[in-house]
Amino acid sequence: MLERRRFLATCSGMGFGATLLPGVLWALADGETEITEGMIEQAAVLAGVLIPAEYRKAMLENLNDHAKSFEEIYKLHIPNSVPPALIFIPSTSSTKYETEKRPMKISAAPAIATRGVPKNLEDICFASARELGEVVRTKKVSSVALTQMYLERLKRYDPQLHFVITLTEERALSKAKEADREIAAGKYRGPLHGLPWGAKDLLAVAGYRTTWGAGGFEEQKFDQDATVVKRLDAAGAVLVAKLSLGALAMDDRWFGGKTRNPWNPEQGSSGSSAGSASAVAAGCVAFAIGSETLGSISSPSTRCGCTGLRPTFGLVPRTGAMALSWSMDKLGPICRAVEDTALVLSAIYGPDGQDRSVQPAAFNWNAELDWKRLRVGYLKDDFEKPFQKEPQSKPEAQLSAEEKKKRDEEKARRDESRLHAEYDRKFQRAALEKLRAMGVNLIPVALPKFPYDAMVPLLDAEAAAAFDELTRTGRDKLLTEQGPDDWPTAFRAARFIPAVEYIQANRARTLAMEAVSKTFEDFDVIVAPTNSQQLVVTNLTGQPALILPNGFRGEDAPPAKKNEKGEIEGNYGGPGTPVSLTFLAPLYREAGLLAFARAYQEATSFHTQHPKLTA
Repeated sequence: MLERRRFLATCSGMGFGATLLPGVLWALADGETEITEGMIEQAAVLAGVLIPAEYRKAMLENLNDHAKSFEEIYKLHIPNSVPPALIFIPSTSSTKYETEKRPMKISAAPAIATRGVPKNLEDICFASARELGEVVRTKKVSSVALTQMYLERLKRYDPQLHFVITLTEERALSKAKEADREIAAGKYRGPLHGLPWGAKDLLAVAGYRTTWGAGGFEEQKFDQDATVVKRLDAAGAVLVAKLSLGALAMDDRWFGGKTRNPWNPEQGSSGSSAGSASAVAAGCVAFAIGSETLGSISSPSTRCGCTGLRPTFGLVPRTGAMALSWSMDKLGPICRAVEDTALVLSAIYGPDGQDRSVQPAAFNWNAELDWKRLRVGYLKDDFEKPFQKEPQSKPEAQLSAEEKKKRDEEKARRDESRLHAEYDRKFQRAALEKLRAMGVNLIPVALPKFPYDAMVPLLDAEAAAAFDELTRTGRDKLLTEQGPDDWPTAFRAARFIPAVEYIQANRARTLAMEAVSKTFEDFDVIVAPTNSQQLVVTNLTGQPALILPNGFRGEDAPPAKKNEKGEIEGNYGGPGTPVSLTFLAPLYREAGLLAFARAYQEATSFHTQHPKLTA
């Protein structure tokens, strides 16, 4: 292992940094430490790099020269919490943001404040954080009672939904008692005071394990709270549980099982903020914190019918959160209503002096903002995009039996996907019609054309670096999932991404950031289908997104596909499951984004529907 590491390190020092070349050379050398010029020639063919014979000897010398320095780096055993010296900031030459923080302007007291408290406290388990905050503020319900109710629901529904990794019961009851004492004494901390919440289990909480959902990390602990946890403590919120995430933030399967969608437990909740979305949808917390690198708030919010906010990259500090991609990771709230996301964001955003990517931008929530004055675009082509045509294949007579079988299977998958997409498209059309009925002048817009998918390996390269030692030591075999689309495979494959190409992809990303930012200059909000190219684009370029429920599939919906275990496969959940819509905004312009999304949400009321659970 030591020699293999030294060999790979020297190749990195040569500028081949984790390209195919060092891996091929090592295989050709069959574990020997000496590499010949002939081996370099063979490896170069496979790597697609032209290396004339006269340069190979110089390469051998350099490979040996660089070995010692890289071995010294390995000896540091750099923890996941240490970022690279290069800091990603999405701001472009035209980016502007407010820096003056003003008092929040929240909505008027909700109707729940004038009603009597129900005899069964669970009757308000699906209330919004804004509503729950009001009943706690007015002392109609104590934080302790609310906390106990949510703890009981978490315990009751976890055997079915698998969304809890660790209950923080002792901590929660202590904080709830403290909240009640403070509110009784007139020390009110704000609209989250006394509200029970759940943390995606990649956020460190002192005294409790932080497992990252991954085998091999089940008992991992940190001695400090994440910044977001500290800030929610300061706001008086009550942490009741550390919620599940797919292993190392991949999908919804973790070492304790598969987190389920409360609307249809035969389907996973999607991920990687699996438990956060599932628990919010199931009425088991007032709100939750999730994270997104490439869809991990968007996807489970869609699947579970939640309202999720992915803030601008660099608005919320990630100190104390597991790092997957330093240039793409974002923390954000998953809630039941749009204003809830504003209340949570107000509590957690802003520089902490540690996460150097965080900018001094202000978020000033104003529930009374005149959203009708906002300039609104919509991704016309994405809403109207024709379904993919059938690919051309060889004439029938030229196909082998196996080729015919594979062709027929792929056609069946495409036909099923098209059937589901055609059904769901009516919700997208209805959204545009509703917005126009609200008086919104929707202006067609398209995002700039760039090879965005070709930039996604940036994520894999950074993730492989974040978990470098896991791969090099072979401990990656402890992870629950080992398939071709899972992290262990991605980490191994990412070691073959050329360092030069990583830099080139970042340069292409700079061009994309400038072009996308310029497109947003003409708009305050852009409406988009959730499952469209914008998801990749805006995660790369850093714009915020608000995902909210946009209806529910009816009994006439095509059935979902199930595997041999009776579990639903893919994103389509069948009758009774939610669909979503996404609103995008320019960098650091969450206030207008949320005001507009709140207007649409209140005009449609899809967020007031909740799953019927059976314990």
